[in-house]
Amino acid sequence: MAAALGASLASDWHRLPLWLPVALGAGILFYFGLRGEPSAWWWVLPGPVLALAPLLRGRPALAWMAGLLGTALLGFALAGWHAARMPAPLELPRRAVVLEGVVDKVEMLPKGLRVTLGAAQLGPGEPALPRSLRIRLKADDPLQPVPGERLRVRALVREPSAPAYPGGWDFQRDAFFSGLGGSGFALGPAERVGEMAGPRPFARLRRELERRVTAVLPGGTGAVAAALLTGGQSGIPAENMQAMRDSGLAHLLSVSGLHIAIVMGLGFGLLRFGIAMVPALALRFDSKVAAAPAGLLLGFGYLLLTGLQVPMLRSFAMAAVVTLGVMLGRRALSLRVLAVAAVVVLAMQPAALLGPSFQMSFAAVLVLIAWAEASTARMGRWRLGDEWWRRPLVLLAGMVLTSLLAGLATTPYGLHHFGRLQLYGVAANMVAVPITSFLVMPAGLLAVAAMPFGLEDWPLRLMGLGVDATLWVARSVADWPGAALSAMPIPPAGLALASFGLLWLCLWRARWRLLGVPMLMAGLGSAALVTPPDMLVSGDGKLVALRLEDGLVLQRNSGASGFIRASWLRGLGEDDAEALPASAERRDAALNCEGASCRFQPDAGGPVALLLRAAKPKRGEQAPEIRAEPFCGEAGLLVSSEPIRGRCPGARVVDRFSVWRNGPHAIWLRPGGMRILSDRDWRGSRPWVPPPPVPAARRADAARPLSSGAAARPAGPAP
Repeated sequence: MAAALGASLASDWHRLPLWLPVALGAGILFYFGLRGEPSAWWWVLPGPVLALAPLLRGRPALAWMAGLLGTALLGFALAGWHAARMPAPLELPRRAVVLEGVVDKVEMLPKGLRVTLGAAQLGPGEPALPRSLRIRLKADDPLQPVPGERLRVRALVREPSAPAYPGGWDFQRDAFFSGLGGSGFALGPAERVGEMAGPRPFARLRRELERRVTAVLPGGTGAVAAALLTGGQSGIPAENMQAMRDSGLAHLLSVSGLHIAIVMGLGFGLLRFGIAMVPALALRFDSKVAAAPAGLLLGFGYLLLTGLQVPMLRSFAMAAVVTLGVMLGRRALSLRVLAVAAVVVLAMQPAALLGPSFQMSFAAVLVLIAWAEASTARMGRWRLGDEWWRRPLVLLAGMVLTSLLAGLATTPYGLHHFGRLQLYGVAANMVAVPITSFLVMPAGLLAVAAMPFGLEDWPLRLMGLGVDATLWVARSVADWPGAALSAMPIPPAGLALASFGLLWLCLWRARWRLLGVPMLMAGLGSAALVTPPDMLVSGDGKLVALRLEDGLVLQRNSGASGFIRASWLRGLGEDDAEALPASAERRDAALNCEGASCRFQPDAGGPVALLLRAAKPKRGEQAPEIRAEPFCGEAGLLVSSEPIRGRCPGARVVDRFSVWRNGPHAIWLRPGGMRILSDRDWRGSRPWVPPPPVPAARRADAARPLSSGAAARPAGPAP
């Protein structure tokens, strides 16, 4: 076995550098998987370990392993350095405030606009905040802000919310690394109080493009067309976005390799054609070498216009290396180019590794390049021959294989993040991708070129026809039976195993690469080993989920978040849930509701949870106080959306105070015992996790200086 492994490693010796970005990502993942911040001495370890590699050049295998370990430590230190340089999260007031700040970004919404304010002040004379604030303006606000202007608006703002459930997507971590401090909505019209506060050419150009596109193409068509040109998807109506997701066409809305390839390809082709049309230039210059930098420059402008999104960073990094290869006469597209792009993106944005955009983008390109490397000779033989049908057949087969391979490569990440399977994505992409490539994007680029002359009307209308055709394909495919199926999400460990199997399969060339197939299949099937929680309690206590054999039951109080409900359904692989009104009575094997309580026991012989329900008060009356004393001794767990007054010895409690302190809770009720996991237990103490809140009475006592001879007042209960 050792000899076989040595032979395989020797045959794939030239592939070893491809694993260095994998090690870099592994170090980043290890940092984000910790429950506390590491010591500072970890930051100095990469240097000594990486220095071992050249010292071990006489033993190449050990040198490679030292390089992998040193690169992993470098990724770990890189993620920690990025976290350390970010400003601390904000603590925003609970009341309405008058904000004043500089507009950094303007986004379209289906109704109204949303602005991002930088250097915002929470009142006259207050210091500027180190983080930006995102404010949704009123739908009827006539103001049309432009990036660079200074605005004043009365708004209600809140810090980024915690995950919807323990282990869910971490909105606070995402906001921490993006520089966002909070978001909210305006309570009145915004007021322009200053002129341009500095050059923001691409932000203003992006806003102007959106304005002129939607002026010609109103509604969902204009929102999709603007998204393809500027990268902003916030203005797309929900029904159009859902149709694109269910049909497997959502990647067309995220500006990525397809879009930058079209932009750069058109620029490259037009310039090369122009050089060829001038004999004096064509005879003296290599048109390919001359046109490649111009295409790259055009792609760089498109990158800045769309806001440095992760797929675009990956695509542009690859395009830069490809351009260099074209100019030097080297092979343009290879896995080494993808490796360089991965290192560039991870060095700039380590936290992007955790998001679906990075994962799905790199996985799709990885599989496509690996397949191209393995099948070049076979496809070349198919092109030989004089038969007229060979080239169209190869083109059709390439389109089908591209959609199929990209869809299969992104399946683990779609299951993990969204809990959805799109079954007809290949059919939808075979129709929609050519429409986007040959009609939508060329017409859009022509419209952008014609805008300075005011001639963008007819190119935009042509683009709108292509967008309408794409949306028709999306809606039609989404209506097919079983187009999008809900499934239990893959756990993080399963996703890591599937990713490693995919890398093993694609990065090696020897036959041992086939060992990646069982790893990939095991990762895809890992959801079957996960036991979902029997109960979920939201961070505000207003939503409680009970999981029964035949589906999900939701106890929902007034003001409960619909977004959290949708996140729970997605996280549990459910399409819908039954609502349990506060006054409803129910009797079955697992759930027995009567009056102000529900007795919940999902497994016979397992622990019993008692859900205490607040009765809805009549008009003009105060809601009755929930008391736990009558139910003491009935269950090992008491769950309540309100604070539980009274003591229940021997029973564990999850109430309004519990979620206020520690975030949403997940509860497992099994015959072997009870397990309660809070969001704070899951995430630990990290820079983006807010510290445990302090009751108002204790904060007042801490702020009040003690007079001589006076004793501190004992802290009261949390508000």
